[in-house]
Amino acid sequence: MRRSPIRGLLMVSPPIVLIAVFVGFPVVAAVLYTFGHIGGTNSVIAAIGQRQHVSHGGLGTAAAYREVLTDQQVLRDLLVTVLVTVITVAVVLLLAGGVALYLRLSGGRIAKFLSGLAVVPMFIPVVIGGYAIRQFYATDGLFRTLAHHLGWSDAPTLSYTMGAITIGEIWVSVPFGVLLLASGFAAVPDGQIEAARDVGASLTRTVFSVILPMSRAPIVIVTTFTAISVMGSFTIPYMTGPSAPNMLGVTMTNYFVSFNQPQQAQVMAVVVFAAAALIGSAYVWANVRSGRTSGVSS
Repeated sequence: MRRSPIRGLLMVSPPIVLIAVFVGFPVVAAVLYTFGHIGGTNSVIAAIGQRQHVSHGGLGTAAAYREVLTDQQVLRDLLVTVLVTVITVAVVLLLAGGVALYLRLSGGRIAKFLSGLAVVPMFIPVVIGGYAIRQFYATDGLFRTLAHHLGWSDAPTLSYTMGAITIGEIWVSVPFGVLLLASGFAAVPDGQIEAARDVGASLTRTVFSVILPMSRAPIVIVTTFTAISVMGSFTIPYMTGPSAPNMLGVTMTNYFVSFNQPQQAQVMAVVVFAAAALIGSAYVWANVRSGRTSGVSS
């Protein structure tokens, strides 16, 4: 029996309509506001906003983008955001990948203990974790106290620095990386690994020639999700970072709440959204490639 495509469309329409109303429409309105369209749904925020650039017709004005993207403080915060994101992604891949590889190749009690320990931060609220990191690396925190007793009298204070933000972002991101990479590595057939070892491949060669290439999709997913999460994070930078420079999530909030400049804050949000969309394209590519590979293998 041939099924009507209209019936299938009606079945999937509720979630699509829900996303369009509660996500799509606000995003479109926010983007229009950044180009100076202050009427309609943007009239309320425009009535109280300061330093607004108003469009006088046509597609709008890019004056708000020129103001924000030429501001040295915003550019510095953008650079800091990119640097923290890159460092966090690299460290998360190394730590999570190391634990996942050890679990895949060993499978012993120590490996299981490390993998279980690595996902503990997932069950701790980010607010509590951020507060703990700030107190641990404070001037009178446990880190400096232990360093002083060990003879390191000039140990650095990491609280309210970019180092504390990076540590916090890594702490939050590692559990997801361990879970996904462990699942991806476990999906590599034992026969492939044993075949590589039988022909004389070393452990390092087996990892880089068999396990990692066959786990390309989960690696890309961990990379993209971690990068997007760090770029848009607020709690960790707000609780552990300095007043300036800081990541864009905190800067947006300051512009919106403290400076009463919602248009400039939304310009930053659009910039972060565009960067996240660009990073997310790698996730889409990984899914498409994984689907084609599984289709060919089947």
